[in-house]
Amino acid sequence: MNFKSIALLTFSALFVSVLTFSSKTYAQRADSTKKQHTDTTKSLKEISVTAKKAFSIKKMDRVVINVDALISNAGTSALDVLEKSPGVQVDQNGSISLKGKHGVLIYIDDKPTYLATEELQNYLKSLPSSSLEQIEIMSNPPARYDAAGGAGVINIRTKKGTAKGFNGALNLAVNQGKRTRLPNSINFNIRNKKMNYYGILSDNYNNSFTDLDINRTYKNADNSPRSFFNQNSFFDRNGNTLNGKVGADYYQSQKTTWGIVLTGMKRKSTQINNNTSNLFNASKQLDSIITAKNVDKINFINGGINFNYRHQFDSTGHGITADIDYLIYQNQTDQTYYNHSYFAGGNLKSEDILSGNLPSTINIYSIKTDYTLPLANAWKFESGLKTSYITTNNKADYSNTVNQHTKPDYDKSNHFLFQERISAAYLNLSKEMKRLSMQLGLRTENTQSDGHQLGNIMKPDSTFSKSYTSIFPTFYLLYKIDSASKHQVGLNYGRRIERPFYQDLNPFLSPLDKFTYYVGNPFLKPSYIQSVELSYTFKNKYTLTSSYSNDKDAVNETIEITNGTYYSRPANLGRQIVKSLSFNGDMDPFKWLNINLYSELTNIASKSAFYTGTLNTSGTYVYTSANARITFGKGWDGELSGNYRNRMITAQFVLGEIWTTNAAVQKKLSAKSTIKLSLNDLFYSNVRTGIIKNLALTEANWVNKSDTRTAILSFSYRFGKTFTTPPKHENNGADAEKNRVKG
Repeated sequence: MNFKSIALLTFSALFVSVLTFSSKTYAQRADSTKKQHTDTTKSLKEISVTAKKAFSIKKMDRVVINVDALISNAGTSALDVLEKSPGVQVDQNGSISLKGKHGVLIYIDDKPTYLATEELQNYLKSLPSSSLEQIEIMSNPPARYDAAGGAGVINIRTKKGTAKGFNGALNLAVNQGKRTRLPNSINFNIRNKKMNYYGILSDNYNNSFTDLDINRTYKNADNSPRSFFNQNSFFDRNGNTLNGKVGADYYQSQKTTWGIVLTGMKRKSTQINNNTSNLFNASKQLDSIITAKNVDKINFINGGINFNYRHQFDSTGHGITADIDYLIYQNQTDQTYYNHSYFAGGNLKSEDILSGNLPSTINIYSIKTDYTLPLANAWKFESGLKTSYITTNNKADYSNTVNQHTKPDYDKSNHFLFQERISAAYLNLSKEMKRLSMQLGLRTENTQSDGHQLGNIMKPDSTFSKSYTSIFPTFYLLYKIDSASKHQVGLNYGRRIERPFYQDLNPFLSPLDKFTYYVGNPFLKPSYIQSVELSYTFKNKYTLTSSYSNDKDAVNETIEITNGTYYSRPANLGRQIVKSLSFNGDMDPFKWLNINLYSELTNIASKSAFYTGTLNTSGTYVYTSANARITFGKGWDGELSGNYRNRMITAQFVLGEIWTTNAAVQKKLSAKSTIKLSLNDLFYSNVRTGIIKNLALTEANWVNKSDTRTAILSFSYRFGKTFTTPPKHENNGADAEKNRVKG
C-alpha cells in the first residue's frame, strides 16, 4: 500500500471519527436540552439563534461563494480562497482557470484588477481572506460586463461596513509553514446622516520559497540520447505588501449619491534564485556545471481614483450610474545575475554578471455609464456606454560584465511603447415571470491599438497597428418546472474575446537564467470564444451542469527548444475545445453537519500548427473537492476538506495528479471575537509535476515544491453597531483593462 493510499485511509478514518464524536455530542446536547426544558417555568434565559451561511448559491448568471462559510479560509489569502471555490484551479505560475479554461478576468468589487499572472498572483496573495465577503463566479457574464475574458469573470467582493456610527473588524493571523507569513487587516466604516466613510487596510509579510527541478533529454535525429540537462532552482522570496482602499459617499438625497474611492498598493520584495545546472554527455558523464545567483529587487506601486454618481428616478429601479477612473501602475525591477561555469572536475571555466534595469509604467483612463429602465409586464431594459484609453511604457536596459569589463547587451535591451483605445456599448433586456426568467444581451466593442519598439545599435525600430470591431451576444434562460421551484432548468450562451496581455505584445527577450528565456509576440491576435451551458438544479442545493466552449486562436504559452535553449512565448493556437460535466451540491444530513461537494469531468482538445509540425492533443481529467463543516456546540466548529485532480493534458503540457487534505477548528470567544486554527496540506501532497510535449528532439519534465503545509492561527474582532444604511456604489468604469497588465 503506497503513502497516498495510507493518507486517504487516514483522512477517511479521521473524518468518520469526527462525525461519530459529533453525533454523540449532538445527542448529549439534545438530552441536556430536554432536561433544561423541564425547568423553564423557573427561569427564562436569553436564546441566541445563528444562521449559517450556505457555502455556495446558484443564480441565473453566476455562482456566489460565501467566504466566511469555510473556517479554513481564515488567515489565508484571496488566492487560497479562489483555489477552494468550485471549478477554479490555480497552477504553479498563478494562472487561474475555470473548468479547464484559462483567461479568467479577476475583479475586486466590480472593479478590474488590471493585473495578470505574476503580479496578479502577488496581489491576490497580499489580499487577506478576512477582508473578503463573497466570490462571484460567472462563466458567461452578462452584457453589462466587458466582453474580455474567455473563461469568464470572477468578482471578489470585499467586506464593507454599512452600520451607523463607527464600526469595523480587526483580523490578525500567523501563517506558519517552513517559513512564517503574517497577513493582517482592518476594515472600518463611519456613517452619519449625509456621509459614509469606509476603508480596508492590510499589511502582508510574505516569506516563501519554491524548489524547482527541471530535467531535459536532448536527442539525435535517430532518437538516441545526445546530452542531458538537470537543473535545480531554489527561489527564496521575501517582502512586504501594503494594500489600502478608502472611500466616501455623499447622500445628496434618498435618490442621489456621489462617491469617491481611492485604492493603492505598495510591494517591496526581493527574490533570490540559487540555481545549479548540470550538463551531461550522451553517456551521462558530467560535462560541465553552471551555478547562478539571480537577484531581483522589486518595487511595485499601484494607485487609483474613482469618481462615481448614482441617481434613482423612482422606487421602481429606474436609474443611472456613472464612473470616471484613473489608474497608474509603476514597477521598478533591478536584476543582477551572477553566473559561474565550471569544468567537470570543478575548475572554473568562466564567470560573468548580467545586470538589468527594468522600469515600467501603465496608465489607464476610463469613463462608463449605465442606465436601467423597468418596463411594463415585468420587463427590464439596461444599456450602457464605455470608453477606455491605456498607455504602457516598458524599458529594459541590460549590460554584461566579463573579466571586470562591462558593456551594454543590445540583444536583450529594448524600449516598448503601447497604446490602446476600446469603445463599447451594450443593450440588455430581461424579464422575471412566475416560472420563466430570461435575459438577452448584445454588446459591441471597437479596439484600436498601436505598438512601437524603439531600436538600438543592433535592433531596428518596429511598429504595428490593429483595429477591429466585434459583437458579443448573451442569452440566459431559467425555467422552474414546478410551482415550488424544486426543479429548475437553466440555459445560457455567450460569445467573448480574449485580448493579449500588454507585455506579451512586446517583442523583447527576457532572461530567466542562461538556458531559459521569455519572448514576446507582437503578432498575437485576439481569440474569440463561444460557450453554452445547460444546467439542472434541485431544491436550490444540487446543480448538474454541462458546458461546451469553442476557442478560436486561443492564446497559450508555448515552449520551443533551439540549440538547447528554452524559449517560452505566447502564441495563438488554431482551435481549443473544452467540454465539461460538473456537479455542485450543498447537503445537510444532520443539523450539526454540512457537506459541500464539487466534481467535474472535463475534456480539453487543442489543434494547431506548431514549431514541430502539428499540435493535436486531447485529454480528460477528473477534479473533485469536498468540505465538511461540523458544529460541536458551545461555540466550537470544525472543518475537514480535500481535493483531487488526476493527470491533466492542456495543449503542450501534461500536468501530474495533485491532491490536498486540510482540517480546521474555530471557537467563538464572544459575540464579537473568534479564534481559528487551520492545518493545510496535511500530507504535503500539493507538489506540482509536469511534462512538456511537442519539443524538437527533446524530452522535458519538472517537479515544483513550495511551502504549502502550514498551520494558521487567526483572531478576528468585530466592533460597532449593525444598523444598515444605503448601499455604496460598487461599479467601476475600468472593467477589463486591469487584467491585461502582466507581471
